[in-house]
Amino acid sequence: MPTARNARGIDIIAYNKEGTDFIGVQVKALSKRNPVPLGNSLEKVMGDFWLIVNNVAKEPNVFVLLPEEIKSLAHCGEKEGRVSYWLQPTSYDQPQFKEAWHRIGLGHEIA
Repeated sequence: MPTARNARGIDIIAYNKEGTDFIGVQVKALSKRNPVPLGNSLEKVMGDFWLIVNNVAKEPNVFVLLPEEIKSLAHCGEKEGRVSYWLQPTSYDQPQFKEAWHRIGLGHEIA
């Protein structure tokens, strides 16, 4: 069952067609081509895949990334002594991630 708003944890659990294997998917939906907020620690980056969907209302674009890629591409900012991590649009909006559904697989195999 999908989560609502900013609930902690995985947003989607998807099983293969036999129901013997599964993946956890984290979804970040954005109204525009904005940075993705990642919180105050990259330790909270979880799941097997991340889907970043921008321009949701008009013409959605989906970017498929691995958690390791999220962590390595993350930008660290500091304001008033507080650290926060963000994924800039120039980091996720790349040809190798855009509509890259093949990275997840077809349900009868895990990519």
